Amino acid sequence: MQFGKSIRSQWLLEENCVFLNHGSFGATPKVVLDAQTRWRQRLEQQPVRFMSQELPDALRAAAAALAACIGAKGEDIVFVENATAGINAVVRSLSFSPGDRIVTTNHVYGAIRKTLEFVCQRTGAKLIEAQVPFPISNAAEIVASIATQLDANVKLLVIDHITSPTALIFPVAEIIGLAKLGNIPVLVDGAHAPGMIPLNIESLNADWYVGNCHKWLFAPKGCGFLWTSPQRQPETHPTVISHGLGSGYCNEFDWTGTRDFSAWLAVTEAIAFARQLGVSQIYDHNHNLAVWAAQLLIHAWGGQTTTPSNMIGAMTTIQIPTRKNIYSDRELHNYLWEFHHIEVPIIPFANSLWVRISAQIYNEPSEYRLLAEALLQ
Repeated sequence: MQFGKSIRSQWLLEENCVFLNHGSFGATPKVVLDAQTRWRQRLEQQPVRFMSQELPDALRAAAAALAACIGAKGEDIVFVENATAGINAVVRSLSFSPGDRIVTTNHVYGAIRKTLEFVCQRTGAKLIEAQVPFPISNAAEIVASIATQLDANVKLLVIDHITSPTALIFPVAEIIGLAKLGNIPVLVDGAHAPGMIPLNIESLNADWYVGNCHKWLFAPKGCGFLWTSPQRQPETHPTVISHGLGSGYCNEFDWTGTRDFSAWLAVTEAIAFARQLGVSQIYDHNHNLAVWAAQLLIHAWGGQTTTPSNMIGAMTTIQIPTRKNIYSDRELHNYLWEFHHIEVPIIPFANSLWVRISAQIYNEPSEYRLLAEALLQ
């Protein structure tokens, strides 16, 4: 199937919207939403039977299907609402003391920074942010920045696989290897990775890995996962404690109370949708379009390259034209939407404003040309 406008009818996106922000919340194809509806209807036909008898096996089957496409085992995968919920479950399961250090970077997602600050305030631990430069020349700069902050007092390293504000692909395997030399546990925030880049979670040798399926893997909203290494599972608990406490990792997370499980169960249809179109073809299209669009905007706006192409997935971040810095991020976002019907995030970072573009299979070059022209007016 050809990508671009010819496939956009597979989504419910507004017809006159230039949607260049798949990275924030994703966009779920109609066929996946239909599958979610069928799960909801199945629940309502006999709620007691579904919750008590059918749901446990269905959840484990969905976890196994997801695990197969991200390089993991189903028994190490549990579902959570989103990556933030997964990170909360991990850090609030751990114990910290005054003098302990938790290390992350200045590219950390805002909600995760708040989570880590909350834990530090309650325990007396100290949050350290390694200063990763941006723009960046190569992955070695990331590793070097983090290495300077690792010592015997670091009890947890929290790193992004793909950063939210700057869309950098971090060299997570190398960073994890560095941390393991000092026996430092590593939690990876992979919110954007599933569906954007090839994944083999087990090979990374992390302690925990969280990801979202509703961003780039086409699942309904509220579908995230937590992968935990077998050695760490006994100490890892859901943020909401329920009947499963003490009965094992999967049992604890699979049931934390009554909720709508349909987003998790429909992940199998999302995976099938991606496979039908060709997973490698999706990766290639989105990466190539993002790299091309970045160069278009840089040339149009007279800026500089911020990210090497091998550190770009399906998103990238470009500095806005200098003369637009007199406006706030909200003003620029609202201007693009109200006058050009372009949905794209304007992100304040490192004392400047940046536009973070996403490239999904329903996007095409003409949409980025519209963005280039809109910010030159």
